[in-house]
Amino acid sequence: MTQAAVQAGHPPAEGISTTLRRVIGGAVALGSTTLLGLAAWLEPASEGLGTHSQLLILPPCGWILAMDLPCPTCGMTTAFAAAADGNLAGAFVAQPMGAALAVGTAMALITGAWTAATGSRVAWLFGRLCTRRAAWLTGIAFGAAWVYKIIAYKELLG
Repeated sequence: MTQAAVQAGHPPAEGISTTLRRVIGGAVALGSTTLLGLAAWLEPASEGLGTHSQLLILPPCGWILAMDLPCPTCGMTTAFAAAADGNLAGAFVAQPMGAALAVGTAMALITGAWTAATGSRVAWLFGRLCTRRAAWLTGIAFGAAWVYKIIAYKELLG
């Protein structure tokens, strides 16, 4: 596809067969379903972190043990578990970025299922959101969520 066609708004997905779009959509839907299903099976930890220990294969957070500070992903599993239970406010309190990622995973599930069922090119629209600016904003949001988690863990919110 030419650059002019892409700039004119013709999706590059035109070069991808409907069958391949359906397979990719199904894989995304299956992965998202697995992740959200596992999260729904877990009981969110009331402390806002530590839910991952229910998986039995994951050790306690090494950062907390070594430095008494939460790691950048502390609270993510708890946020996913709360969001999967429908408690978006609790997910946000546990880890704001984890709550956003859980909602994004649910959106990926819906989009993947739709694409698998219809062969739609709708996923291409989400792909257009993946820009350098979006990557920077996501990184900043991730950092801000980590700072929030440190403040909450150290009980500095009052």
